[in-house]
Amino acid sequence: MKILLVLAVAAALGAVFLAVLGPEADNQGMAAEPAGRMLAHDVYFTLNDDSPQAKEKLVAACQKYLSTHPGTVWFAAGPLVEEHARDVNDRDFHVALHLVFKDKASHDAYQNAAEHHRFIEENRDNWKAVRVFDSYLDVSGHGDVEIPPAHGA
Repeated sequence: MKILLVLAVAAALGAVFLAVLGPEADNQGMAAEPAGRMLAHDVYFTLNDDSPQAKEKLVAACQKYLSTHPGTVWFAAGPLVEEHARDVNDRDFHVALHLVFKDKASHDAYQNAAEHHRFIEENRDNWKAVRVFDSYLDVSGHGDVEIPPAHGA
């Protein structure tokens, strides 16, 4: 009897949760992307071979394989700024990749794209660590900077 009561309460809470979130809930019960928000995908690579040539090779590979995916609003890749060594600077990486996608769907398609997988296959042997930071962006206060249309839009 207690199990039935627990299941009934769980079902009721689930129904309330879905009623409140409605179409904003994804299939895992979490809130889906906020409407109209871009997604930033920032990746920080720590390399086994951290020579200038290895860093340059990874930046070139980022440009070759990752810069023109459909839905990409902005792309940049480059090495750590060596001369910035304040206490607040995280220096635990060698190359950074920054992508802004027009929406979560574009990011998700990028994750499954053949070029993304080729990039990983060709470069991962030199990765000691990879840290990924994904965040939604509120670009309403971007000032005078013009946001270009997304690739493939």
